[in-house]
Amino acid sequence: MDDQHARDKHPRAVASICIHLRKWSGSRGHGVHHHFLQGVAYKLGSGAVTLLILWWETRR
Repeated sequence: MDDQHARDKHPRAVASICIHLRKWSGSRGHGVHHHFLQGVAYKLGSGAVTLLILWWETRR
C-alpha cells in the first residue's frame, strides 16, 4: 500500500500520526536522524558486548 492510498483511505488517522511524530521529535530537541543514530549505536554496543562475552566464555 503506497502512502497516497493510505492517506486517502484513513486521512484522519494518518494526519493524527503525523502530528504526533512532529510533536514527539520536536519536544526532545532532536530529529529522527539523531534518534536513528542513537539506536544504531545502542545495537552496535550491544553486539560488541555479546561478542566480548562469547569470546570470554570460549577462552576458558
